[in-house]
Amino acid sequence: MPLLEIAYGFLAAWLALYGLNTLALAVVYVRVRTRRPEVAPLPRSWPVVTVQLPIYNELHVVERSIAAAAALDYPRELLQIQVLDDSTDGTSVVAQQAVARYAQMGIDIQYMHRCDRAGFKAGALAVGLQRATGELLAIFDADFVPPADFLRRIVPYFVLPKVGCVQARWNHLNRAYSTLTRAQAMGIDGHFIVEQEARSQAGFFLNFNGSAGVWRRVCIQEAGGWQADTLTEDLDLSYRAQLAGWRILYVPDVTAAAELPPQLDALRRQQARWARGSIQVARKLLPLLLRSDQPWPIKLEGAIHLTGYMVHPLILITLLLTLPMVLTHSRVSALLPYFFLATAGLPLLYLVAQAERGPGWWHELRFAPLLLLLGVGLALNNTVAMAPAFWGRKGEFQRTPKFDIKGSMDHWQDSAYALRCTGLVWCELLLAIFALVLAFLASRGEARSISYWLVVYALSYAYIATMSLIQARQAQHKESILAWMHRNRSQAQARSSVKSQHLS
Repeated sequence: MPLLEIAYGFLAAWLALYGLNTLALAVVYVRVRTRRPEVAPLPRSWPVVTVQLPIYNELHVVERSIAAAAALDYPRELLQIQVLDDSTDGTSVVAQQAVARYAQMGIDIQYMHRCDRAGFKAGALAVGLQRATGELLAIFDADFVPPADFLRRIVPYFVLPKVGCVQARWNHLNRAYSTLTRAQAMGIDGHFIVEQEARSQAGFFLNFNGSAGVWRRVCIQEAGGWQADTLTEDLDLSYRAQLAGWRILYVPDVTAAAELPPQLDALRRQQARWARGSIQVARKLLPLLLRSDQPWPIKLEGAIHLTGYMVHPLILITLLLTLPMVLTHSRVSALLPYFFLATAGLPLLYLVAQAERGPGWWHELRFAPLLLLLGVGLALNNTVAMAPAFWGRKGEFQRTPKFDIKGSMDHWQDSAYALRCTGLVWCELLLAIFALVLAFLASRGEARSISYWLVVYALSYAYIATMSLIQARQAQHKESILAWMHRNRSQAQARSSVKSQHLS
């Protein structure tokens, strides 16, 4: 039992480290928030820019994405657009028609289709790079709608020395769609408004977020190009570029809006891919970072950054180990609330991020408890996703479905892209019951102080599982209604045909 207590205390302390790091980044941000990246003068001659739109089965948003790229206010003779399509459905037809339409308007736009999808998104970007004419490459995922002045505001920063990439801030097209999207928006705001800004201003390594960023072509090439051995090619290239001496600049005043997943199982898939990919990058590049000549604060922050998704298996394991701690009345369990104090960094981070958004920010804070439930409740989902990465397995790049959701009247349930409910919901319901029983046991013993946290764990897993089941039911109901309408329409057409034949 002493060994188990030591392991339990070590894991709790490790988990607290990530909370303390979040607190530190929030403090750094508060100290440096008045600073902004040095404003570069307009270039004497604007460089050629290639806009790359990697697409895979994006029927609902592909036309909007191409239209946004074509509307960019940049000298037409210096702008090339590449539609990098790996689709296997009707997306390809819509994309080709849109490309042909804009090409007739005199826009330099190319449609490139691959049938094998080798290397997934990284493979598509690498193929596009071979045919790109631009000195700079702007990348937008299919659900992003950049403002027309995006390039004119980002490109001037490349006159600064050794800037290899400039990342803009993500905004949200459908923040107000549901409580789920509001909670996600708060989480993403925390990352972009606070974490990215703090890392950038403090000189730490930061990452290109896969979209709404511009790369210098020579930087990509000197860093080793797009590589497909991880599921987060953006994080991988970011760290390789910075280890090679390039800078990544974050510009919070330039934003590009994107769609937040309205379906919980779509969020599950997105988080699973990010979790597995980050661990793959950590396995690949963390030894190189630690052996580099970077100062130790950069190495430490980089290690925490690359392994950030470890909080999920740590949450799960500490929950399971709490049972023997409670049953044996271990004194270690009584220390756990002190470790949990480290999580104060998270609410502070989200508070600061929402305050920076401007008037009305305090209304958004009511969704903070839901964000907490999401963060804890996804622990099993992300742990299962990460497990193969620990053994060096890559896995398939599974896209996050987009539904062109903006207002409350929009629906995703009848889309062919809607995902089926994952079988993990039953395990999550069991975890909710397990945590609730533990909370009851802890409340009757010496570990009374941790019972409140265990109730939060129970609510988190119950929320995740219940929401998945409810949305799956809604999708099935919508599908049944559509099938009924289609069947009635077919029967009516058949009766009409019989009647016409009789009259003739």
